[in-house]
Amino acid sequence: MYIRKAKREDAGRIAEIIVTNYRVNFYPFFHNDEYYFKELNVTDTAAEYKEGSAALRETFVYDDDVVKGILRVNGTEVVKLYVEPAFQSCGIGAALLGYAVSEYGADHLWALEYNKRGIEFYRRNGFELTGERIIEDEWVPLVKLERVKIHRHSRWLFK
Repeated sequence: MYIRKAKREDAGRIAEIIVTNYRVNFYPFFHNDEYYFKELNVTDTAAEYKEGSAALRETFVYDDDVVKGILRVNGTEVVKLYVEPAFQSCGIGAALLGYAVSEYGADHLWALEYNKRGIEFYRRNGFELTGERIIEDEWVPLVKLERVKIHRHSRWLFK
């Protein structure tokens, strides 16, 4: 596996992946040019990953000579999981999510309500919608997903 702790030198690449994913996956729902093409930019996003920052401490990258995906975990919450669009559907996201679960006991996350593809990805990888919903930044609807815990009892598996 190619997952490692993020380093300060990764900040630009991490920012590229985040900004690209926001524009590709979220802009079509919000059509907010001011935010997605002015406020949101690689330079400012990379600055969040300065040495000693919580963002850098909590972030891991999928790196096989090219950083192709990023994962941010805070406690048991998956805060961010993005894969460069050119490398999506190659198992990178599943590897990053599996890492979060196995290494940090990740058991929940919030996803954009409109991001059906992302929600289906999480469902395929052992997470289910809880029915909880919040509005972030006064206009972004998020839904909560939790990891399904399977209990063994006799011969049957129960959720």
